[in-house]
Amino acid sequence: MRDHELLTKYVDTEFEQSWSLGERLADRIAAFGGSWTFLICFGVFLALWIGINSAVLIVHPPDPYPFILLNLILSCLAAIQAPIIMMSQNRQEAKDRLRSQHDYQVNLKAELEIRHLHEKLDHLLSHQWDRLARIQEIQLDLLSEIGKNR
Repeated sequence: MRDHELLTKYVDTEFEQSWSLGERLADRIAAFGGSWTFLICFGVFLALWIGINSAVLIVHPPDPYPFILLNLILSCLAAIQAPIIMMSQNRQEAKDRLRSQHDYQVNLKAELEIRHLHEKLDHLLSHQWDRLARIQEIQLDLLSEIGKNR
């Protein structure tokens, strides 16, 4: 790694560029499945299903009271939704891992730069003390010379 190399970059953009269509679709489905919009729409769907099969179509409901067809639909939805959410979580975990690795690199570079700055300051301070000592010697020589001339 070069000394002045910049390590800052937007990890999210770099990570998102490598997603396939299926991965992007899984993330969108998982985002929708975990939203209030989905919960409200699904609640309305369940209420309509139960209402239609209980009150409206009393004579021959398509799915009578134990709602077996509804249970089948819900089971299928859960069976499909669970792996999609897991795929999205796995991708988020990979993104977090990449972000963590990037943070480590930035922190390491910052630590090395701080150490380098401390070395420079120590070097400058030691040379400053040497210069002050030489100036003081010159001043003492000048004072002794002035004292001799009087």
